[in-house]
Amino acid sequence: MIFVDTHTHLYDEQFDTDRAEMVQRALDAGVKAMYLPNCDSSTLPGMLQMAAQWPEHCFPMMGLHPVYVRENYLEELKIVEQHLAKGGFHAVGEVGLDFHWDTSFATEQKIALEQQIDWALEYNLPLVLHTRKSMQEAIAIIEHKQNGKLRGVFHCFGGSIDEAKKIIDLGFYLGIGGVATFKKSHLPALLAELPLESIVLETDAPYLAPVPYRGKRNESAYIPLIAEVIADAHQCSVAAIAQQTTQNAQLLFKLS
Repeated sequence: MIFVDTHTHLYDEQFDTDRAEMVQRALDAGVKAMYLPNCDSSTLPGMLQMAAQWPEHCFPMMGLHPVYVRENYLEELKIVEQHLAKGGFHAVGEVGLDFHWDTSFATEQKIALEQQIDWALEYNLPLVLHTRKSMQEAIAIIEHKQNGKLRGVFHCFGGSIDEAKKIIDLGFYLGIGGVATFKKSHLPALLAELPLESIVLETDAPYLAPVPYRGKRNESAYIPLIAEVIADAHQCSVAAIAQQTTQNAQLLFKLS
């Protein structure tokens, strides 16, 4: 079985002591492709170093994370633009809206998101969306920007069935991670009602580790645990989930 982790921050300092071993564990678990979302200019060096060290398995994205949209966001966006122009990135991400902790820069977050959507269209790259306490606002922006060519994934999806169907109708995928394994999660029941053709797997490592590792450091090797929950929801084999979600990831990122 071959899996894809469509969203994993493997360059994070939490992996500094055992990064190579952690990547090997993922490969041993069948996770052959790991997509690395950028946060801001401070995370670029580590992300690019990983992509250079494991070019067949670690694929970088380029974007400004909404939590990092601050007073200097225009300077940060300029760096994003410069790097996208150079090429070599597999998505525009991680971008989006986050109104969980602070809404001081809500307007700037929306400006940054719309600009980065335009770059995704310009460079024909998928968009990797972060939406925390902002699902409806993000869906509205995607609806406004969708010209038939915009594609992407709502990372760490945790919304309602109606929101899921809207996202699928917009031509986007749902990124499903460790939260689906939590005891009180509504996701398994929701996933049972959704087509497997619209789902991709992710970890968001080092965050949101699945059961039985909840509360500990997450890593890409845990992707099969998420696949098991989806397989149970759809009453099919884990192998079928691996095959379909890997195919979906390939279509999303346009890789053979």
